[in-house]
Amino acid sequence: MSELCGIMIVDKPVGVTSQVVIGRLRKVTGIRRIGHCGTLDPLASGVLPVMIGNATKACEYLMDHDKVYVASIRLGLETDTQDITGEVLAKHEGALPSFEEFAEVAGTFVGEIRQVPPMYSALKKDGVKLGNLAREGVTVEREARAVTIHSLETYEKDGEFFLKVHCSRGT
Repeated sequence: MSELCGIMIVDKPVGVTSQVVIGRLRKVTGIRRIGHCGTLDPLASGVLPVMIGNATKACEYLMDHDKVYVASIRLGLETDTQDITGEVLAKHEGALPSFEEFAEVAGTFVGEIRQVPPMYSALKKDGVKLGNLAREGVTVEREARAVTIHSLETYEKDGEFFLKVHCSRGT
């Protein structure tokens, strides 16, 4: 019998890393050659394309496509991880921008922009993930790189601000 081969779409839940998903699939299927097409942050839920067997060769063709993300935004806090899981470094005590002001500023990011990748990311420096370095207290210089924001929608629900971003890979 030939090895299982194909693409599996996994709805990755919050709190699980992309690598944990792969490990579980390897355990369940007994297949070693399994990989994912792009890392989803542990805080993110959503589509994780998983390649099984010979289909892993197709991964490079799927990686370069645009992505769509929805994110909630909490204004007025600065954390060491640049997300809600980090230690709060500063808290703004004054008035925060209105939703209208937030939406106006968010709209200025549409188009090609230069973005410095955060330390807490899956990008690698000398073969080591930046996130792993950050957890060890190491900060390295990161070059700004071009990314494209194709569209950006803002909305408010129950006093919380949200962004829906259609963007290029690596944003």
